[in-house]
Amino acid sequence: MTIEISKEARKEAIASIERYFRENMEEKIGNIAAAGLLGYFLEELGPLVYNQAVADVQERLQMRVAELDIEIHEDEFAYWRKFDRQKKSK
Repeated sequence: MTIEISKEARKEAIASIERYFRENMEEKIGNIAAAGLLGYFLEELGPLVYNQAVADVQERLQMRVAELDIEIHEDEFAYWRKFDRQKKSK
């Protein structure tokens, strides 16, 4: 699966890579090289991050589904219990 990002996000990511190199590396990186590096990261590491995010979401959803019976449980055959409680309180 190819990971696509918007043109605006790509532009910001390239600018961020250029800034990172400016501030942290001894060499500057040009716009074309930064775009190439971004493409490499998206293709090589993007699926790793994506798959982990999917796994995290699956785990959270499974936890929520497991809690559904607690959150939305309704007692069965409660009609007469309601009247029995009213009689006891009189």
